[in-house]
Amino acid sequence: MSTQKYVAVPHEVVRWSIDTRTSFDDFRARYEAAVPVLDTDRMARLRAERASWDTVLAVAAENAPHGFMRFWGTDVGALMQLAGGAGSCVAYLMGNHTIAERMYRHDPAVMLYAPLRTTIHQDRQGVTRFSIDQPSTRFASFDIPDIASVGLELDRKVADLLRVLDVPVPSAFSAGAADGR
Repeated sequence: MSTQKYVAVPHEVVRWSIDTRTSFDDFRARYEAAVPVLDTDRMARLRAERASWDTVLAVAAENAPHGFMRFWGTDVGALMQLAGGAGSCVAYLMGNHTIAERMYRHDPAVMLYAPLRTTIHQDRQGVTRFSIDQPSTRFASFDIPDIASVGLELDRKVADLLRVLDVPVPSAFSAGAADGR
């Protein structure tokens, strides 16, 4: 049993806010098409059937054609407009439980950052942006090489998704570099 009552881990996170070069509604529709909602009914059936992990992997691959699924989403902008806020914003939790499991087995605390939190929003100038914290900068903080390597893999998967969505890809994502800007 540990004698530590708490552990503090300061770490740097790189947040990216990428100009989508299109309208809010267009980018939201393309993002939601590329990152489908997790099929929770099918996952529940797999649990009930006590399906093999290989079956879960296959179903996840079907559900996530570009590597990611949406676990949650909300129209934040609509709510904030009630208080007089301007601009549109939707927030999502995007991920893949089969990828997260490869980190979870080393430290369940990775679920603090998995799934990945993303937004599509309009900035003060009305530019539609996609924002995400670079996964490798989050997962490197666990100081476990197997978790860090999955973080780098997630960087590359985010880069691939950005290419599918036809938006600029920061070189740090393609290189999988945790410190690139």
